[in-house]
Amino acid sequence: MHDHDWAGNDYFRRDGIGMTHLIAVIGAGLMGSGIAQLLAAKGQSVVIYEPFDEVRKATPARIHEICDIVGDDTACVDEITFCSDLEAALDGVDFVIEAVPEKPDLKQALFAELAQFTTDDTILCTNSSVIPVTKVAAQLSDQAAGRTVGTHFWNPPYLIPLVEVIEGERTVSATVEAAMNLMKLVGKEPVQVRKDMVVGNRLQHALWREAVSLVAEGAIDASGIDTVVTKSFGLRLPVLGPMMNADLVSIELTQDVHREVFPQLCSDSEPSSILQEMLDRGAGGMKSGEGFYSWTSESGAALHARLAQHLLEVTRK
Repeated sequence: MHDHDWAGNDYFRRDGIGMTHLIAVIGAGLMGSGIAQLLAAKGQSVVIYEPFDEVRKATPARIHEICDIVGDDTACVDEITFCSDLEAALDGVDFVIEAVPEKPDLKQALFAELAQFTTDDTILCTNSSVIPVTKVAAQLSDQAAGRTVGTHFWNPPYLIPLVEVIEGERTVSATVEAAMNLMKLVGKEPVQVRKDMVVGNRLQHALWREAVSLVAEGAIDASGIDTVVTKSFGLRLPVLGPMMNADLVSIELTQDVHREVFPQLCSDSEPSSILQEMLDRGAGGMKSGEGFYSWTSESGAALHARLAQHLLEVTRK
């Protein structure tokens, strides 16, 4: 990360507490609409850019639904501006939060436009869950790349507290500070990631790789895997993360266990062949009605509702 004093820019010397910013959310899909709702409900001025008429017109109803889920006043929806013109949406904004599909070429082209249509003081945030910030900003000048940062929200963004604030190779320190302050201002729990990666997904998919491998080799079935996780160490995770757990059981025991179990763990560098076999027979997961489990529209909706209720309960204790 680079240091920069942003001379003359008073904004970056404030902690942001109690401030109202003008924030453009780019993309009104699942994540974009959720992020917009969160920001608006916390008193920020929000403009949503969405080029597709059908999606844009459906977004207010989707945000109303989110308000109902979390118990927020739906009046915040009336304060959101919806826009089909990118340059107009970016006029005078303090922050931009991008939430478009995970396609590198799309994001690079978009950020070139964001840099063109914003001032040198505007913070450019990417919500990418897998594409490095450095790659997103690859075509930008040093100045524009310096104000580009990762803000990885988790789905659903209005219920999951964490936002990973990720430094690209050319991100300057003032940009990271501003993004951290904004996330705190709207009630999130930001963590600063000093290397250009999404830490949460690395941890999550390390678990998934081992889980899929165990099912593929016939050691256990899918429901057995989920029972093991949700009825054992998964119960501890809200209180006891892996590093604290290592301290609790002792570093010596942690080392002994790692010495024994690491050689047995899956170390594949490619997705398991079982996933492609499932896709080949049309088992694409919940959306297709078949994956590791069988799904109906009713059972899928029930799971979504149960998850939302659980997240509401655990985040409001």
